[in-house]
Amino acid sequence: MVGHDLDRSLGLYSTMMISMGAMIGSGIFVLPALGYKKAGPAVILAYVLSAIVVLPAALSKAEMATAMPESGGTYLYIDRALGPLFGTIAGIGAWFSLTFKSSFALVGLGAYLLLFAPISQGVIKFVALGLGALVVILNVSGTKLSGRVQAVIVSLVVVGLTAYTLNGGLLADTSSFTPFFSEGSGGVITAAAFVFVSFAGVTKVAAIAEEVKDPGKNLPRAMLGSMAIMTVIYVLVVAAVVGLADSEVLKHGGPDGTASLTPMADGAEALFGGFGVGIISVIAVVALISMANAGVLSSSRFPLAMSRDHLLPPQLERIDNRFRTPRNSVLLTGTVLFLLIAFVPVIELAKLASAFKILVFSISNVALIAFREADTASYDPEFVTPGYPYVQIFGIVAGFGLLTQMGLVPILGTVGITVAGVVIYFVYGRSRTDRTGAIGTIVQRRREDEGPTVAPESE
Repeated sequence: MVGHDLDRSLGLYSTMMISMGAMIGSGIFVLPALGYKKAGPAVILAYVLSAIVVLPAALSKAEMATAMPESGGTYLYIDRALGPLFGTIAGIGAWFSLTFKSSFALVGLGAYLLLFAPISQGVIKFVALGLGALVVILNVSGTKLSGRVQAVIVSLVVVGLTAYTLNGGLLADTSSFTPFFSEGSGGVITAAAFVFVSFAGVTKVAAIAEEVKDPGKNLPRAMLGSMAIMTVIYVLVVAAVVGLADSEVLKHGGPDGTASLTPMADGAEALFGGFGVGIISVIAVVALISMANAGVLSSSRFPLAMSRDHLLPPQLERIDNRFRTPRNSVLLTGTVLFLLIAFVPVIELAKLASAFKILVFSISNVALIAFREADTASYDPEFVTPGYPYVQIFGIVAGFGLLTQMGLVPILGTVGITVAGVVIYFVYGRSRTDRTGAIGTIVQRRREDEGPTVAPESE
């Protein structure tokens, strides 16, 4: 017989490392050059701006996670707040965007792999597929094992990044920071939209809340603590990248003159006694594998939660008796991961992932407002976000402001994923669920307050 309960095996340290591991990949090792091309040295401020826009959603999700410490994260909160239609859209979108990001990480590590491994460009895709298979096996084999591996990897990567920053601070060329706003102040906003996905991992641990020990305390601490640490790391590392690398290499050092795919290795020759490029490349490969692992771990919980709510087929909610993991959901996520690596230009899809993340984070703030205004007895969080509702309103407005800077293709991609969610709901989910969410409670209460409508008497 198949079980239904997941194992609460993740403590505060493992949970925080999963959150940091989800942020410590492409945001540091690939995206700084793309941001630099749009904002110049002011890309450092772009990361700070992204963190500020992400913070309201992080606070909102931290509160909702302590009220509903179950698998599903973003999907679960939006579904329970705004109803199953919006829940389906958020669940499908968050699942795809996280899987896109994991694929991007595994393919993106190829550029670093070429810097120290004797392999050809044509083999990179097969290496990515092999690493993807390893990540899927690790996730099927147990969350506790996956969490331990993640903790070790992230700890080592943080040590490496610290050493990189300290070395870079001694060798950086200060003239590289002038003019600071070389692409204008508007470039900072555009860059912030593109690097937004760097911080998206901060709330991934909410998707595995059902596997976290003492979630009322550990989830907020892990989410907010990891975000604070990663904001500092991003600022220091990106500053080191700007100070070490040649500006033209950052802007045009990639394939066909595009932004460099290896910004941390650019200009790193003098670091670590002349072994900088090799050491940084190894750290990048390990970090990107870590990010892919965190992505599969978190994204596979979305189909699980949606299946439990009858919005996806019941096979996806099955828990493996031996490993206590959602095997079918992990395998489905792994299948999509393999297809993306094999057939899709994942770097472009990273932009789509960022665009939909901005939208989902904005809707998460709306979800918190719905819960607070509904004021139902079942919503009883252990952590309460400060500054309500002004923090959430800022998050909504700022999020949609960044979304307008993404360009036409990412916006159209976001619309396409939204339409896919609507189709799945009406074709499969609508006939199997009758939930209305917290918003339904608000509507019903207002109807009751207005009282019955009395028809005028006829003469």
